Amino acid sequence: MEKNSGTEDIYIRRKCLFEDSYYAIMNRTSYELKKNLKIKYRDEDGTDAGGLKRFFYHISKELINNKYSLFEYSNENSYLLKIKPKSTNKYLEYYRFVGRLIGMTIFHNQYLAVSFVTPIYKELLNEKLCLKDLKSIDTQLYSNLKWILNNNIKKENGFTFTRVIKQFGIIKTIELKPNGSYIYVTDYNKREYVDLMTENIIKYGVVDQLNALKKGFDEIIPNDILSTFNERDLDLLISGIRKIDIEDWKNNTVYEGYSKYDNTITYFWTCVNEFDDDMRSKLLQFATGNSQVPVTGFKDLQGSDGPRHFKISYQSDERRLPISHTCFNCIDLPPYSTYSILKQKLILAINECETFELS
Repeated sequence: MEKNSGTEDIYIRRKCLFEDSYYAIMNRTSYELKKNLKIKYRDEDGTDAGGLKRFFYHISKELINNKYSLFEYSNENSYLLKIKPKSTNKYLEYYRFVGRLIGMTIFHNQYLAVSFVTPIYKELLNEKLCLKDLKSIDTQLYSNLKWILNNNIKKENGFTFTRVIKQFGIIKTIELKPNGSYIYVTDYNKREYVDLMTENIIKYGVVDQLNALKKGFDEIIPNDILSTFNERDLDLLISGIRKIDIEDWKNNTVYEGYSKYDNTITYFWTCVNEFDDDMRSKLLQFATGNSQVPVTGFKDLQGSDGPRHFKISYQSDERRLPISHTCFNCIDLPPYSTYSILKQKLILAINECETFELS
């Protein structure tokens, strides 16, 4: 995609990054936003400090700022962002702004430091939702609906074309289709039921926000340009291959039975440095159950019971492979005598874990 001729200066204040960026971007036309952009910080010497790359990185962090209440992590085991349900109407223009931001990252060959749940990408691409898309939002509901598809369902099971939710302390029944309360789910119609339930779970309370997001995105990137792309392609276009900040990882690691000066720990971080981005992501997946890092960094790494730092714990048996405890973001690491042994054992443990998860 070719940029329009000319340069567009965008003035913002660091302390008001989201608000200033919102007004600057929403008060410009699509044509102006497709020029060569220069970010200028008010009351600071120099221009374009860090360029667009730093701008998109920092604005990404604001997307989960509770002050704006736009997005939240999809579940406790994921750093994918989903739209917060029932946002007030005054925030719809914020979603349109985020849609423009997403489009601008693609147009200007930049990246956001966050990734979104699959349904958001599908909405931007006008693709139909399917059951698998629910997995990134609610694994339990995904499993429940998959069970229905894989088992014989009769009228006696008592399922109807309804969904029961609790909203503001009040139990509410939603009909998935007209007269759904009187239509029982059977083997004959269970596929329709699962499709309708999937769409309702994903879209309930966020339809207006999704539409606003899509509107802003389309103002920058016409849909026909992405007609050959799928949701995975779009994720890579928007977020790239997430690079892991090794120094941030080290600075937010705790040790049990080791000190950071022990040879085993030195070997471990040397190995991490030698890994490529893909292997680092696999190591992180092995240790924490997630291949991504919170946008705010390793200090906000989540365990099963809330924030929990990455930990390397002493394990005495050198014959064993490293063992991970993903609920606690912990690796039990034996004191291998050489770097080559540690690297070999660590890679084997990572690959065995990956094979197990795929089986």
